[in-house]
Amino acid sequence: MLIGAIALYLLLTVVVGLLAARRVHSAKDFALAGRSLPLYVVVATTFATWFGSELVLGVSAKFVEGGFNAVIEDPVGSSFCLILVGLFFARKLYKKTLLTIGDYYRQRFGPAVEGLCSLMILLSYLGWVAAQITALGLVFNLLSDGAIPVLAGMAIGTGVVLVYTLFGGMWSVAMTDLVQMIVIVLGLVAIAVMAADLAGGTDRVLAVATERDLFRFLPEPSAHDWLFFVGAAVTLMFGSIPQQDVFQRVMAAKDADTAARGPVLGGLLYLLVGLVPMFIVTSALLVMPEEATALLADDPQKILPTLILQHMPLVAQVFFFGALLSAIMSTASATLLAPSTIFVENVLRHLRPGMDDATLLRTLRVTVVGFTALVFAYAVFVEGTPIYDMVASAYQITLAGAFVPLVAGLYWKRATTQGALLSIVLGIGLWAVFTFVGDLGEHFPAQLAGLGAGVLGMVLGSLLPQGVRDKHEKPHDVV
Repeated sequence: MLIGAIALYLLLTVVVGLLAARRVHSAKDFALAGRSLPLYVVVATTFATWFGSELVLGVSAKFVEGGFNAVIEDPVGSSFCLILVGLFFARKLYKKTLLTIGDYYRQRFGPAVEGLCSLMILLSYLGWVAAQITALGLVFNLLSDGAIPVLAGMAIGTGVVLVYTLFGGMWSVAMTDLVQMIVIVLGLVAIAVMAADLAGGTDRVLAVATERDLFRFLPEPSAHDWLFFVGAAVTLMFGSIPQQDVFQRVMAAKDADTAARGPVLGGLLYLLVGLVPMFIVTSALLVMPEEATALLADDPQKILPTLILQHMPLVAQVFFFGALLSAIMSTASATLLAPSTIFVENVLRHLRPGMDDATLLRTLRVTVVGFTALVFAYAVFVEGTPIYDMVASAYQITLAGAFVPLVAGLYWKRATTQGALLSIVLGIGLWAVFTFVGDLGEHFPAQLAGLGAGVLGMVLGSLLPQGVRDKHEKPHDVV
């Protein structure tokens, strides 16, 4: 009955996505839903896109191991990223009527910066999408009690997401996200109520969290711990801002006010609902203490699904796996569409200029299929890596290389192409040194080193005599 209910839900998701696909008549419809989404849909698609497997499985596991201090990247950093996008970036970007975030880099700094930043953004999606595909395999394996191997589960789940994303693009993603947001919120809240009842009440769950010091947020008072705490906080908070999936939700809004309010409300909802899986997994310490202790040592990501499958009724299992699959699929669909769009618009169009709209739409769909195959292969290659780690590490490269040019381009008129290029080279260069050379990254966060070098490169490159200048730059852009 559980498998049948989940299969029916997957079928419903595909149907909703395919019905929404009827609105796609152009490349703009496919990429940005015709720039017509109302506020409630923008909030839903922003929330559902970010509410992925790492929050339900990965964050809850991290929380029960190390408390709030261990989840500063997500959901704290992630939610503040969306809030910052709404407050400081949405209106400025919406007014430019661009198709991708890469278009902004080209418009402001020229094709060289566009190409470099687009490449970094594309690479950053590998870890995030791979995490969702891995989680899909894990869910189908659990649902079938091992009858469906993880690899086969990955293939089944990816195929479902690919079908409606391929045909409907942003329209299908937005409409399915709306359904999936409702399922996520209602499902997790219902599970939390049941978990509290099994654990003997909310007070007992909170008491256990207090005893285990899970509410501790700030790090130990040492320079090393504070540096890595800040580094973890800004990785998703800043590194996720120059991302195509965020940009698409901003640009798909019906007007500038909606574009600004949607991410703020979505971020607040994300933070609030993100606390629910942490509460549920803490209750598992009371409901199944011996099993939870064993799973903490083996694979903490399995604590939550084990609690649901072994200690809750069928209705709770349907709620949970419906919410979990909704979280995974909403994120997976967005992260398949976003990099495919930026590849076609900011890489392929330079190699094949002059594509008409019909050719562009067809190319977008072919690219979605190609990127899906690439990410599936990558997910198989990195199988065994914790979901949370795959997501958290994905954004260091955009933090080090793409964040500073975006901020400086929007808020500093004297920022130049030379400054942007130097920022990228120094930011990525120093990040790579701290990441791959010896144990430097154990003493100082690589992402902070890259971010600092990027700021220095932008300032020096923009203020020094201009040896590199894009032809679009105006005199007031240059010292």
